Amino acid sequence: MDRPRELSDEPDRRYEPVEAPEAATLPNPVPVTGGDRGYEPVHPRWGPRDFVRKLFAPVVGLGLLILKFGGLLLKLKVVTTGASMLVSIAAYAWIWGLPFAIGFVVLIFVHELGHVLELRRQGVPASAPLFIPFLGAVIGMKQLPDDAWKEAQVALAGPILGSVGAAVFWIAAEANGSELLMALAFVGFFLNLFNLIPIVPLDGGRAVGALHPAIWLLGLLIMVGLAVVSPNPILIIIVILGGFELWRRWQERGERAEYYRLAVWQRATVATVYIGLIVVLALAVSATHVERTF
Repeated sequence: MDRPRELSDEPDRRYEPVEAPEAATLPNPVPVTGGDRGYEPVHPRWGPRDFVRKLFAPVVGLGLLILKFGGLLLKLKVVTTGASMLVSIAAYAWIWGLPFAIGFVVLIFVHELGHVLELRRQGVPASAPLFIPFLGAVIGMKQLPDDAWKEAQVALAGPILGSVGAAVFWIAAEANGSELLMALAFVGFFLNLFNLIPIVPLDGGRAVGALHPAIWLLGLLIMVGLAVVSPNPILIIIVILGGFELWRRWQERGERAEYYRLAVWQRATVATVYIGLIVVLALAVSATHVERTF
């Protein structure tokens, strides 16, 4: 057994450091110069297959990902709504320019959001808004509301929130003196007022169903008059759809009598909100009407 070494000032010499030999003692040293590496580097040789693989491998990989997860992405409501919004913006920008097109689609989105929120509040399953260029947007319902009272609430929720959105543009236009924002406010108020014409599939037609079915005939006559005075493909489409829907609901009036049987206070509430919206929107359209100069 080793005895402990006594402490002293002398360093421990049991392990002598090994000093590296000087370069002069190395056998046949190879001089290092700037251009001579002592060997020729090996350059990779690229053939046609390597080029194709390097160029198209990422593309093929992306394609496989789209094939695998593309269906899942399309099922996402946000993706579908966003894609249809971009298509609509591109279509409207072709006519009115990009800034106006973006604002116009935002106004439609706010309007449709009112319907979606009310449907969700009632527990009615509904799809996200799907935008259709030059026709607005649609929302798919998997079932109808319980009665005409609730259907009227869903119908009026769109113009109510849409009017709020147009009012925001109006306030911003007054604050900044922007004719573009003022024009968007005018269009927003006008679209919501137009939607209150009492003909299905417009919101007004769904709302007045809670008042009396005969009002649908009045709405159809109004729309026919507009189509005659100012012929327009959209007006003609609404007239055709409205005529078929009026005939269908008239045929089903006996079968769905309970659907339209409401209390007096419910009819009065719908009438008050419906007529009040028409008056307010008509005044707002008049106040925000400007000649477009942008």
